[in-house]
Amino acid sequence: MASIIQHRGKWRAQVRRKGFPVYTKTWDTKAQAERWARQVEADIERGLRPSATAVAGGSYTVAAMIEDYRRLREASRPVRDTSTEHYNLVRLAGYLGDLDASRLRPEDLVGYAQRRADEGAGPYTVNTEISKLGTVMRMVASLKHMTLPDVVQQARPLLNHLKLIGGGGRRERRPTDDELARVIAHMEATYGLVYADAVRFAVGTAMRRGEIVRVTWADIDEKRRLILVRDRKDPRQKAGNDQWVPLLAGTAMGDMWALVQRQPRTSDRIFPIHEQTLTKYFTWTCRALAIPDLHFHDLRHHAISLLFERGFRIEQVALVSGHRSWQHLKRYTNLRPEDLHKGPSGR
Repeated sequence: MASIIQHRGKWRAQVRRKGFPVYTKTWDTKAQAERWARQVEADIERGLRPSATAVAGGSYTVAAMIEDYRRLREASRPVRDTSTEHYNLVRLAGYLGDLDASRLRPEDLVGYAQRRADEGAGPYTVNTEISKLGTVMRMVASLKHMTLPDVVQQARPLLNHLKLIGGGGRRERRPTDDELARVIAHMEATYGLVYADAVRFAVGTAMRRGEIVRVTWADIDEKRRLILVRDRKDPRQKAGNDQWVPLLAGTAMGDMWALVQRQPRTSDRIFPIHEQTLTKYFTWTCRALAIPDLHFHDLRHHAISLLFERGFRIEQVALVSGHRSWQHLKRYTNLRPEDLHKGPSGR
């Protein structure tokens, strides 16, 4: 039986069962406390952890669940406000936030996916966001001892059938010289030199947008003409994956060392802009110039292809791009990143 006692003008209900945590909640009236306790006990009798609604004492919204997830992550690996995960969570909360997490239905996720598709999100992007929702629900349910529906798994067959989710296809889109020149000219005239130079830097260094906007003046080695890219993306190593990258001359965008040196030192960052703003301006520029299907991340693929076209070997290109698939070859080489200034022959 639940324990219901009056305490300081309120009614406190407490449910204790072996194998379950102690559930306690305070209510204004005894009737509310009894009703809540019965709901918790009913879930336990069915062999279930009490539902999110029962534990929260009312509707447990998706927005509240996402906030709980962020708090749970704080202790181990916080969600950075510049990460893709952060923006996925923002979108999920924006579209689904008012819905009761314990009563989510597959059709709710279909509606979300259709709205995202109308905004231009592809099947792979939507799949990533839906998967993140599943991760949030599993983690919160486990750590807060709740029962939440496996709505993501239930919705997947219909989402697949409607082609709203899918795997990522291999992109081969590279900008032409004319497209790049027009994009850079438009961004400089419309948004400022720093955004145009960020595009040039992306093509000359093969860096990701997040890496570009994070690099600081303190990360430069002037003697060796290198720049330190901190915490480079790696599926097996989430932090501490720092890499020195050469600022090469002779790229399609000119001398990267000279490009960096001409930036005004108004901040500790070389490019004091936000990565989302950089992407937004790039996208708006492509639309204004009627350049089809060109994404900012395509510049990284283009830059890597240009390095190979200049004659650099796989292991040399990896020193710029940060890819680690050449580990076996690395055993037989003794390369220093500053040697790439001497050209593909290494002489």
